[in-house]
Amino acid sequence: MQEFIAKNKKAYHDYHVLDELEAGIVLLGTEVKAIREHRVNLKDSFARVQGGEVWLMNCHIAAYKHGNRDNHEPRRRRKLLLHRRQIDKLLGKANQKGLTLVPLAIYFKDGKAKVRLAIAKGKQIYDKREAKRKKIIEREIQAQLKGR
Repeated sequence: MQEFIAKNKKAYHDYHVLDELEAGIVLLGTEVKAIREHRVNLKDSFARVQGGEVWLMNCHIAAYKHGNRDNHEPRRRRKLLLHRRQIDKLLGKANQKGLTLVPLAIYFKDGKAKVRLAIAKGKQIYDKREAKRKKIIEREIQAQLKGR
């Protein structure tokens, strides 16, 4: 099992996750080293299909501490590696109204950086309230069961 380097916890709060898939990511050497130091933030990041390719946008990978003047730009767009059929599937679903591509986590698998990508639909405010209410009720039930 892989260890998650960074998770996008806000994604589960803001979106209904409909489908998930794993994608490779094209990185520079200093980016890989920064990710291994857990210096990555997925908050407010998203993916977009452009020109038949999938790009990870607005993902912040901090500059590598021991890098030189050729260090990477922290918020540059990064190409995601997927099969053509997967890209076509994403393109079809991402064009539907209200659906978006959201990165859920970054992790290493067999020494290669991977991104868990989700096709998601945005939640409304009342959906968020309902989810919070369910979470509180579940927590109270667990506390009651533990007390017995």
